[in-house]
Amino acid sequence: MSSLPNPKKSALLEVARQGLRLAVERGEFLENLLPDQEHDEELIQPAGAFITLRRRGRLRGCIGQLPSGLPLISVVAYCARAAALDDPRFDPVRPEELAEIDIEISVLSNPEDVTPQQIEIGRHGLVVSKAGQRGLLLPQVAVQFGWDAKRFLEETCVKGGLDRNAWTESSTRVQAFTAEVFTESMLAQGASEPAGPAPGYSSST
Repeated sequence: MSSLPNPKKSALLEVARQGLRLAVERGEFLENLLPDQEHDEELIQPAGAFITLRRRGRLRGCIGQLPSGLPLISVVAYCARAAALDDPRFDPVRPEELAEIDIEISVLSNPEDVTPQQIEIGRHGLVVSKAGQRGLLLPQVAVQFGWDAKRFLEETCVKGGLDRNAWTESSTRVQAFTAEVFTESMLAQGASEPAGPAPGYSSST
């Protein structure tokens, strides 16, 4: 999808915030979206997204979904709830934490098959799939850790529970995607880049 203007980013962040608040305070899923968002073509087009939650700069949860035909706004609402309550690495977010949490959204393009030589660090995220197992890492990860394409491929394999050299096998599928990343704090400051550290291994498939 094309780059989103700031008002659309703000609308998605508001949906994520509503979904987060409902999940944490009431254990409910945000099903009824605002009327002006339900009919917004840019927000209802199919897309994937990841929601990353940080509290005081530290990762507090991250869940995402690859493009699947579902509207972007629905994916954002669902993943905000899941990041707060269902990330197995963390205890559920508590109501008293909400004011300190900064929400980051990564809107994903459709993954496309690539060769290792086509991978661009800083631009591409990776999906490595084999025999029903799949690893995914966002584009920010390789930049944060200073990886080259080979290391990025290896770590994506490890993320999916595969042998770190599985990407070299003919039965393994390697795909790349791009992500438009924005945060609540970034828009509040009028910045053009995400604030704070990259999400690291926060990308859960």
